[in-house]
Amino acid sequence: MSTSGRLIGVGVGPGDPELLTLKAVRILQTSDVVAYFAKAGNAGYALAAARPHLRACVVDLPLLYPVTTEISRRDPRYTSLIQDFFDTAAAHVARRLDEGKTVAVLSAGDPLFYGSYMHLHVRLAGRYPTEVIPGVSGMSGCWSAAGRPIAQGDDVLTVLPATLPEDDLLRRTEQVEAAVFMKLGRHLGKVRRVLARLGRLDDALYIERGTMADGKIMRLSVKSDDAAPYFAMVLLPGWQR
Repeated sequence: MSTSGRLIGVGVGPGDPELLTLKAVRILQTSDVVAYFAKAGNAGYALAAARPHLRACVVDLPLLYPVTTEISRRDPRYTSLIQDFFDTAAAHVARRLDEGKTVAVLSAGDPLFYGSYMHLHVRLAGRYPTEVIPGVSGMSGCWSAAGRPIAQGDDVLTVLPATLPEDDLLRRTEQVEAAVFMKLGRHLGKVRRVLARLGRLDDALYIERGTMADGKIMRLSVKSDDAAPYFAMVLLPGWQR
Protein backbone atom coordinates (compact mmCIF):
# COMPACT_ATOMS: atom_id res chain seq x y z
CA MET A 1 0.00 0.00 0.00
CA SER A 2 1.25 3.44 -0.95
CA THR A 3 1.46 5.98 1.87
CA SER A 4 1.90 9.03 -0.36
CA GLY A 5 -1.61 10.41 -0.23
CA ARG A 6 -4.89 9.92 1.62
CA LEU A 7 -8.31 9.19 0.13
CA ILE A 8 -11.38 10.26 2.13
CA GLY A 9 -14.98 9.67 1.12
CA VAL A 10 -17.02 12.44 2.75
CA GLY A 11 -20.77 12.22 3.19
CA VAL A 12 -22.14 15.77 3.02
CA GLY A 13 -25.74 14.95 3.82
CA PRO A 14 -28.97 15.65 1.93
CA GLY A 15 -28.30 19.26 0.91
CA ASP A 16 -28.50 21.57 3.93
CA PRO A 17 -24.90 22.74 4.62
CA GLU A 18 -25.66 22.66 8.36
CA LEU A 19 -26.30 18.91 8.26
CA LEU A 20 -22.65 17.99 7.74
CA THR A 21 -21.05 16.25 10.70
CA LEU A 22 -18.30 17.96 12.68
CA LYS A 23 -15.85 15.40 11.35
CA ALA A 24 -16.85 16.06 7.74
CA VAL A 25 -16.35 19.79 8.22
CA ARG A 26 -12.91 19.24 9.77
CA ILE A 27 -11.84 17.00 6.88
CA LEU A 28 -13.07 19.49 4.28
CA GLN A 29 -11.20 22.33 5.97
CA THR A 30 -7.89 20.44 5.85
CA SER A 31 -8.05 18.62 2.48
CA ASP A 32 -5.83 19.61 -0.44
CA VAL A 33 -8.21 18.49 -3.18
CA VAL A 34 -12.00 18.20 -3.24
CA ALA A 35 -13.36 15.85 -5.90
CA TYR A 36 -17.05 15.70 -6.74
CA PHE A 37 -19.31 13.91 -9.21
CA ALA A 38 -21.66 15.98 -11.33
CA LYS A 39 -23.48 16.17 -14.62
CA ALA A 40 -21.70 18.36 -17.17
CA GLY A 41 -22.78 21.96 -16.69
CA ASN A 42 -24.02 21.35 -13.16
CA ALA A 43 -21.81 21.45 -10.04
CA GLY A 44 -24.21 19.18 -8.15
CA TYR A 45 -25.79 19.12 -4.70
CA ALA A 46 -22.76 17.70 -2.92
CA LEU A 47 -20.48 20.61 -3.83
CA ALA A 48 -23.18 23.16 -2.97
CA ALA A 49 -23.54 21.64 0.51
CA ALA A 50 -19.79 21.49 1.08
CA ARG A 51 -18.81 24.85 -0.41
CA PRO A 52 -19.41 26.95 2.77
CA HIS A 53 -16.89 24.75 4.60
CA LEU A 54 -14.07 24.72 2.02
CA ARG A 55 -10.84 26.72 2.16
CA ALA A 56 -10.26 29.30 -0.58
CA CYS A 57 -7.07 27.50 -1.64
CA VAL A 58 -8.59 24.03 -2.06
CA VAL A 59 -8.26 22.48 -5.53
CA ASP A 60 -11.52 21.42 -7.20
CA LEU A 61 -11.53 18.14 -9.13
CA PRO A 62 -14.83 17.76 -11.01
CA LEU A 63 -15.66 14.22 -12.18
CA LEU A 64 -18.30 14.70 -14.88
CA TYR A 65 -20.57 11.83 -15.88
CA PRO A 66 -20.50 11.01 -19.60
CA VAL A 67 -24.13 9.89 -19.43
CA THR A 68 -26.94 10.08 -16.86
CA THR A 69 -30.47 9.25 -18.04
CA GLU A 70 -29.96 9.45 -21.80
CA ILE A 71 -29.38 5.69 -22.06
CA SER A 72 -31.08 2.94 -20.06
CA ARG A 73 -28.97 1.48 -17.28
CA ARG A 74 -29.72 -1.94 -18.78
CA ASP A 75 -28.22 -0.98 -22.14
CA PRO A 76 -24.74 -2.52 -22.66
CA ARG A 77 -23.55 0.88 -23.93
CA TYR A 78 -24.37 2.42 -20.56
CA THR A 79 -22.37 -0.22 -18.71
CA SER A 80 -19.37 0.31 -20.98
CA LEU A 81 -19.49 4.11 -20.74
CA ILE A 82 -19.93 4.23 -16.99
CA GLN A 83 -17.25 1.62 -16.27
CA ASP A 84 -14.75 3.53 -18.41
CA PHE A 85 -15.76 6.73 -16.63
CA PHE A 86 -15.13 5.33 -13.15
CA ASP A 87 -11.78 3.88 -14.28
CA THR A 88 -10.75 7.29 -15.60
CA ALA A 89 -12.07 9.11 -12.51
CA ALA A 90 -10.07 6.77 -10.27
CA ALA A 91 -6.96 7.49 -12.32
CA HIS A 92 -7.46 11.25 -11.92
CA VAL A 93 -7.82 10.87 -8.14
CA ALA A 94 -4.85 8.49 -7.95
CA ARG A 95 -2.66 11.06 -9.69
CA ARG A 96 -3.34 13.54 -6.85
CA LEU A 97 -2.79 10.85 -4.24
CA ASP A 98 0.56 9.99 -5.79
CA GLU A 99 1.51 13.65 -5.37
CA GLY A 100 0.97 13.26 -1.63
CA LYS A 101 -2.35 15.13 -1.56
CA THR A 102 -5.27 14.50 0.76
CA VAL A 103 -8.26 14.05 -1.55
CA ALA A 104 -11.78 14.42 -0.16
CA VAL A 105 -14.39 12.90 -2.48
CA LEU A 106 -17.80 14.43 -1.83
CA SER A 107 -20.92 12.30 -1.69
CA ALA A 108 -24.47 13.53 -1.27
CA GLY A 109 -26.06 11.64 1.59
CA ASP A 110 -23.82 8.78 2.70
CA PRO A 111 -20.85 7.66 0.57
CA LEU A 112 -21.57 3.92 0.77
CA PHE A 113 -25.36 4.10 0.28
CA TYR A 114 -26.05 4.38 -3.46
CA GLY A 115 -23.14 6.83 -3.68
CA SER A 116 -20.82 7.19 -6.69
CA TYR A 117 -17.89 7.39 -4.28
CA MET A 118 -18.04 3.63 -3.75
CA HIS A 119 -16.85 3.07 -7.33
CA LEU A 120 -13.63 4.93 -6.50
CA HIS A 121 -13.38 3.17 -3.16
CA VAL A 122 -13.28 -0.32 -4.66
CA ARG A 123 -10.64 0.79 -7.18
CA LEU A 124 -8.35 2.72 -4.82
CA ALA A 125 -8.81 1.62 -1.20
CA GLY A 126 -6.37 -1.27 -1.58
CA ARG A 127 -3.61 1.07 -2.79
CA TYR A 128 -3.93 4.15 -0.56
CA PRO A 129 -4.80 4.94 3.06
CA THR A 130 -8.54 5.45 2.98
CA GLU A 131 -11.26 6.69 5.33
CA VAL A 132 -15.01 7.04 4.89
CA ILE A 133 -16.94 9.75 6.76
CA PRO A 134 -20.62 8.76 7.02
CA GLY A 135 -23.26 11.34 6.21
CA VAL A 136 -26.91 12.01 6.98
CA SER A 137 -28.81 10.02 4.37
CA GLY A 138 -31.18 11.70 1.96
CA MET A 139 -34.09 9.60 3.16
CA SER A 140 -33.62 10.51 6.83
CA GLY A 141 -33.32 14.16 5.82
CA CYS A 142 -36.62 13.86 3.92
CA TRP A 143 -38.68 12.20 6.63
CA SER A 144 -37.28 14.63 9.19
CA ALA A 145 -38.19 17.60 6.96
CA ALA A 146 -41.70 16.15 6.61
CA GLY A 147 -41.99 15.50 10.34
CA ARG A 148 -43.37 12.01 9.68
CA PRO A 149 -42.31 8.94 11.67
CA ILE A 150 -41.27 6.34 9.09
CA ALA A 151 -41.20 3.09 11.07
CA GLN A 152 -41.93 1.86 14.58
CA GLY A 153 -42.02 -1.36 16.57
CA ASP A 154 -41.66 -4.32 14.24
CA ASP A 155 -42.18 -2.33 11.03
CA VAL A 156 -39.77 -3.36 8.27
CA LEU A 157 -38.38 -0.47 6.24
CA THR A 158 -37.82 -1.25 2.56
CA VAL A 159 -35.71 0.96 0.28
CA LEU A 160 -36.64 0.68 -3.40
CA PRO A 161 -34.96 2.31 -6.41
CA ALA A 162 -37.73 3.58 -8.69
CA THR A 163 -35.57 2.57 -11.65
CA LEU A 164 -36.73 -1.05 -11.23
CA PRO A 165 -39.13 -2.42 -13.87
CA GLU A 166 -42.75 -1.74 -12.92
CA ASP A 167 -43.73 -5.39 -12.38
CA ASP A 168 -40.72 -5.92 -10.15
CA LEU A 169 -41.49 -2.73 -8.21
CA LEU A 170 -45.09 -3.87 -7.72
CA ARG A 171 -44.04 -7.29 -6.48
CA ARG A 172 -41.57 -5.85 -3.99
CA THR A 173 -44.03 -3.22 -2.74
CA GLU A 174 -46.96 -5.59 -2.11
CA GLN A 175 -45.76 -6.67 1.32
CA VAL A 176 -44.02 -3.52 2.56
CA GLU A 177 -44.95 -1.81 5.80
CA ALA A 178 -42.78 1.28 5.39
CA ALA A 179 -40.91 2.18 2.23
CA VAL A 180 -38.66 4.76 0.60
CA PHE A 181 -38.71 5.09 -3.20
CA MET A 182 -35.46 6.66 -4.40
CA LYS A 183 -34.10 7.81 -7.76
CA LEU A 184 -37.47 9.10 -8.96
CA GLY A 185 -36.84 11.37 -11.94
CA ARG A 186 -38.87 10.15 -14.91
CA HIS A 187 -40.01 7.10 -12.90
CA LEU A 188 -42.48 8.95 -10.64
CA GLY A 189 -45.48 7.90 -12.73
CA LYS A 190 -44.48 4.28 -12.31
CA VAL A 191 -44.36 4.62 -8.52
CA ARG A 192 -47.74 6.38 -8.55
CA ARG A 193 -49.33 3.55 -10.53
CA VAL A 194 -47.87 0.89 -8.23
CA LEU A 195 -49.14 2.60 -5.08
CA ALA A 196 -52.55 3.21 -6.66
CA ARG A 197 -52.89 -0.48 -7.56
CA LEU A 198 -52.08 -1.42 -3.97
CA GLY A 199 -54.50 1.12 -2.48
CA ARG A 200 -51.73 3.05 -0.74
CA LEU A 201 -51.47 6.19 -2.85
CA ASP A 202 -53.14 8.37 -0.20
CA ASP A 203 -50.51 7.29 2.37
CA ALA A 204 -47.54 8.37 0.23
CA LEU A 205 -45.57 11.61 0.56
CA TYR A 206 -43.67 13.25 -2.30
CA ILE A 207 -40.54 15.14 -1.21
CA GLU A 208 -38.35 17.16 -3.55
CA ARG A 209 -35.03 18.67 -2.42
CA GLY A 210 -35.71 17.72 1.18
CA THR A 211 -33.82 19.89 3.75
CA MET A 212 -33.14 22.60 1.13
CA ALA A 213 -34.61 26.10 1.13
CA ASP A 214 -36.58 25.41 -2.08
CA GLY A 215 -37.81 21.99 -0.96
CA LYS A 216 -41.33 20.71 -1.59
CA ILE A 217 -43.37 18.33 0.56
CA MET A 218 -46.85 17.14 -0.38
CA ARG A 219 -49.05 14.09 -0.57
CA LEU A 220 -48.32 12.23 -3.77
CA SER A 221 -52.06 11.98 -4.45
CA VAL A 222 -52.35 15.77 -4.81
CA LYS A 223 -49.28 16.25 -7.00
CA SER A 224 -50.75 17.16 -10.37
CA ASP A 225 -47.99 15.84 -12.63
CA ASP A 226 -45.29 13.19 -12.81
CA ALA A 227 -42.35 15.59 -13.20
CA ALA A 228 -39.63 15.02 -10.60
CA PRO A 229 -35.86 15.50 -10.27
CA TYR A 230 -33.70 12.42 -9.87
CA PHE A 231 -33.06 13.07 -6.17
CA ALA A 232 -36.73 13.41 -5.23
CA MET A 233 -38.24 10.68 -3.03
CA VAL A 234 -41.57 9.12 -2.18
CA LEU A 235 -42.03 8.05 1.43
CA LEU A 236 -44.56 5.45 2.50
CA PRO A 237 -44.66 5.74 6.31
CA GLY A 238 -45.31 2.76 8.55
CA TRP A 239 -46.67 3.67 11.97
CA GLN A 240 -50.09 2.20 11.16
CA ARG A 241 -50.75 0.41 14.46
